[in-house]
Amino acid sequence: MDRFLLNRRRVLAGLAAGIALPAIVTSARAAQPIDAAGDFGLDGNDQSDQSAKLQAALDAAAKEGRMLLLPGAGFEVSKIEIPNGVHVLGIHGHTILTTPGDARLAHIADANGITIEGVVFQANAPESAAGVNGLIEIEGSSDVTFRQCGFYNSAANGIAATGSSLTIEDCDFEGFAAAAIHSQNGTGLMIRGNAIRKGSNAGIRIWRDDPGQDGSIVSGNRISKIDWADGGNGQNGNGVSIYKADGVIVSDNVIDGCAFSAVRVNSGKNTQIRGNSCTNSGEVAIFSEFAFSGSVIADNVIDGAATGISITNLDSGGHLATCTGNIVRNITPSSKTNPDTRPVGIYAEADTVVAKNAVDAVPGAGIVAGYGPFVRNVIVSDNVVTGSMIGIGVSVVQEKSPGPVRVSGNIISGAQQAIVGMEWEKIVSGDLSKDAGRYPNVTVSDNSVS
Repeated sequence: MDRFLLNRRRVLAGLAAGIALPAIVTSARAAQPIDAAGDFGLDGNDQSDQSAKLQAALDAAAKEGRMLLLPGAGFEVSKIEIPNGVHVLGIHGHTILTTPGDARLAHIADANGITIEGVVFQANAPESAAGVNGLIEIEGSSDVTFRQCGFYNSAANGIAATGSSLTIEDCDFEGFAAAAIHSQNGTGLMIRGNAIRKGSNAGIRIWRDDPGQDGSIVSGNRISKIDWADGGNGQNGNGVSIYKADGVIVSDNVIDGCAFSAVRVNSGKNTQIRGNSCTNSGEVAIFSEFAFSGSVIADNVIDGAATGISITNLDSGGHLATCTGNIVRNITPSSKTNPDTRPVGIYAEADTVVAKNAVDAVPGAGIVAGYGPFVRNVIVSDNVVTGSMIGIGVSVVQEKSPGPVRVSGNIISGAQQAIVGMEWEKIVSGDLSKDAGRYPNVTVSDNSVS
């Protein structure tokens, strides 16, 4: 039996047993949960709108500080206001709240201490839900938890939160026009152990209006089949998208089949992207771009992408990163979603250490430091590059006084050209280990080529 599949008898028995403990429960009535079916007439055989019955049950449970039990059946509801402090328990996979689609299903505002478990939220006709931001919309709330819930068939987001802190764990998301989870100006989300699939534009978005601390943790999720239905050149089509949000950790996720990136950081500071498995990405698998700073990209596995890892946009202030211990392999010759993408394993521009990575099977360059004059303080050391057309490429354009680049201690095997100097996309030195003296900012030493 599923250990999370709680039924009403088990809950009632467990709570009733606690009546003998006066320090925990002061009365038999306070110990008993509210039964939405028996106490408020919520009826699984009633096909009419039951919003009023559910709202009354929620309000009573919150007022009396009692758990609310929902039966294992389907109910048509909409515009539900979930009150402060309520704890709702459904029958996992069987309690289904459905909205006809022309209104949000539920709303939480200026609340805290809410827990919802084992409830499915879905829309029947999402194409009619113009202006609806999510199946569940949350504003200015804290300590809100969704556990083992389902979110299906949304006209926009599954969960849309603004200025809130949430825990979303062991939930299932499928069929959403925007993102499964969208946080705007969040105050720290814990998003873990969820299954997210078949999204039209994004899996998880951690976004802010202005740069600032967010502190969300996205860990242990499975994200797959994320499209880019609304187009663009990177704002859509990502498994995890971080925009202007600082201090976000993205770790130990399995992310497959995103039209653009598995993980994309745009202008975020102090982001950690660690231990993720990123497969079949349509553009750059892991992207740290624009005004980012302080990105840690470590111990990820990338198999299949148009570019493996890109740490870029020195011209927009993007700088300061470590890229270590990653495996990057099976880079494709081109990108169907962004034709400008070049087949590169790892790319870096400014104040970045690229070290101890393994790069294999790239029909371009395994590792590249800089583009044109956009290169400064890049170390490429102790990497293993195998089966790539070019092992390592370094921009040697001398405009605008480019900063230092050091290429040392790398092992390159099976490349047509090992270490090359490039002016934009043109190779001007086929053997930079011999020609480095021509470029005062470049040091090449102690590399092994076979």
